Amino acid sequence: MNENAPEIHVLNHKVRLLQAESGFRTSLDSVFVAAACPAGEGDRILDLGAGVGGASFCLLWRVAGSHVTGLEIQPSHVELASRNIALNNAEGRAKFIQADIRAWRSPERFDHIICNPPYLDAGTYTPSQLEERAKALGHDDEKITVQDWIDAGFHNLKPGGSMTMIHRADYTDKIFQALGRKFGAIEIIPLYPKAGKEAVRVIVRALKDRRTPSKILPAIILHDVDGSYTETADAILRDGAAIG
Repeated sequence: MNENAPEIHVLNHKVRLLQAESGFRTSLDSVFVAAACPAGEGDRILDLGAGVGGASFCLLWRVAGSHVTGLEIQPSHVELASRNIALNNAEGRAKFIQADIRAWRSPERFDHIICNPPYLDAGTYTPSQLEERAKALGHDDEKITVQDWIDAGFHNLKPGGSMTMIHRADYTDKIFQALGRKFGAIEIIPLYPKAGKEAVRVIVRALKDRRTPSKILPAIILHDVDGSYTETADAILRDGAAIG
């Protein structure tokens, strides 16, 4: 057990998280992918690559009566995520399982999938010397790809259920290719650091077994000219507002 795990707070101290000293670090992306999931009360959500539960607990805070199962390959992260359940008064609403997303299959399908994967496919850049951080960021010898994350979502999702992923903007074409004919009603929400800048992230939402045409929804601009968060971004990051 990591007794010295630092604690951080997100959603303006509404969510408490013990962090790994090395490995995946909860970021703004976790908050945004949770805000974009169209879950409702009583829905069951699967968080693929849950880390220490950042996205999971943001979603549980926003959606009353929802339940989240988190899959995470690193035992140390699963242990911290499980400790975070009590910190966030989420007993009975959250559980975390140590598993490889490519192999795990749920006996019951989920209403929604959320996913904040490593931002480069494994093997495409120099590995970190810290094994735990390397694995969290995709710097290992396991050739896990965007297609693997999409396939894991498809296999564990109910027909008509949603999958929500946040990723680098320059991976949008790979995400579309991976979604293929398994998903439709695809919605793209670009995230811009400032007005006039290129998008750095995209949120992609899609429905299993649908054929509805794709849409590009209004973009979210993160920062005003002075560097402060825009009103929209602030509402998501501090108040837990949903992304429609």
